[in-house]
Amino acid sequence: MSEVTKLLKGKIANTAVIYARVSSADQKSDLEKQVEYLKEYCSAKGYTVIDVLTDIASGLNEKRRGLKKLFEYVVSGEVEVVVISYKDKLTRFGYLEGFFSSHGVRIEVVFGGEPKNLRQELIKDLIAIVTSFAGRLYGMRSHKKKKVVESVKRAIRDCQTDSKV
Repeated sequence: MSEVTKLLKGKIANTAVIYARVSSADQKSDLEKQVEYLKEYCSAKGYTVIDVLTDIASGLNEKRRGLKKLFEYVVSGEVEVVVISYKDKLTRFGYLEGFFSSHGVRIEVVFGGEPKNLRQELIKDLIAIVTSFAGRLYGMRSHKKKKVVESVKRAIRDCQTDSKV
């Protein structure tokens, strides 16, 4: 996007929004570490951070409050770059890059590799998917849904036990 276009859209150069996410409340200290590191990173890069958005939710949950606010910044043209620690912190699947890019916003991923606790996050996401689909099939309060979810949890525990042997 040219500097003239940025000015016309009201976009100030080097504006950033920090977005950090963890899957569960017991990872809150990790969330705080992400935010602190990302603030330091943005400062070192010379970015003007206009907001720090956080969520405690699955990467598959599209109803995250911080993510919705991030969309508002992107659509309004107020931000130039979104800074995240790992690619999967924004979303489990890469469908947002094209959307952000179409609004002149780039996503900057600080760490290229996967987070250390990726396995636990993927397990939580799998359980969230099963819960959602079973709820749609049988109803969220249904006994069948609860049986399906418990069966998946048991299978995951069994696999984890088998892999430790």
